[in-house]
Amino acid sequence: MSRASGVGSWPGADVRQAVAAVRDLLSEDGLPYLPELPARGPGADIIGRSAGLLADLAVDLQPMGWRFVDRPGRDAHRTSGLMRQDLDELAEAFDGYAGDLKVQIAGPWTLASSVWLHRGERSVVDAGATRDVVASLAQGLRVHLGVVAQLLPKATLVVQIDEPGLPSVLAGRLPTASGFGRIRAIDPTAAAEGLRDVVAPAGDRHTVVHCCAPEVPFVLLRDTGVKAVSVDVALLSPKGWESLAATVESGLALWAGVVPTDHADAGARSQVTDVIGPLVKAWRRVGLPVPDLSRVTLTPACGLAGFTPAGARTAQRLAVDAARALTETAGS
Repeated sequence: MSRASGVGSWPGADVRQAVAAVRDLLSEDGLPYLPELPARGPGADIIGRSAGLLADLAVDLQPMGWRFVDRPGRDAHRTSGLMRQDLDELAEAFDGYAGDLKVQIAGPWTLASSVWLHRGERSVVDAGATRDVVASLAQGLRVHLGVVAQLLPKATLVVQIDEPGLPSVLAGRLPTASGFGRIRAIDPTAAAEGLRDVVAPAGDRHTVVHCCAPEVPFVLLRDTGVKAVSVDVALLSPKGWESLAATVESGLALWAGVVPTDHADAGARSQVTDVIGPLVKAWRRVGLPVPDLSRVTLTPACGLAGFTPAGARTAQRLAVDAARALTETAGS
């Protein structure tokens, strides 16, 4: 049976309202998640939030973005405070919940390309610093999952690793600090190894890598130990669909971003047939069995932080309705 979920981000600054909305929309027929509310400011964004989970590495906020520092300061304390608030609200809203529940973190390559070193360059330029980020993120995820599991012992945790920056890292498209050059491309074997190390602490839990960018490196992702890939299907070229088909045939599940997020009212302007029609057509074109559509999870194309709260609920509800319709299509 197809089901719905979300990418992670949510509008507004009221975390209690956001958690309740996700619970009400998804806990019965979908896969609810811990929403991220970047409108609350630094430390609530995906990079600051994930950097705050790093074990034995501290960050602060500078004009260029998040930067590694010797010891935690005000920014780190604010970030950890926001996470504690999120987890308190999650525990209260989902008290006694016994279904699947998703948490999200930035992946090692997106994080290493977004957090800066002391000398004013991205961490990804330094192999030693990158290894530290990978190891620290893996340990931080292990601790984070333990905390969430203790708060909600009956829930089955699902882990989403956000890697929107991975294609740029692999292609050598990241600018240097000066802006006059490009950072050398990362070897795909090293990139896969880094992802494997971060996925490992999830153990037998369902893990999904989310990449809402063009040129998703499906071949690399197949070799990381994840159970699913999450992509914006509207960005896939015919060649990308062929690679996705091979990925599905290899055993990975697809989380298909089908609800448009390019306009804040896109969900209200779309119908169920608008969002599943292109998916079903492309699925058939690449020769995948129609009954296997029942294994596909449907989500908005990307996060919902740019929507209004009402618009986010509409988009998320559309994903739920589309998942029901896709299940019917798979069985017909």
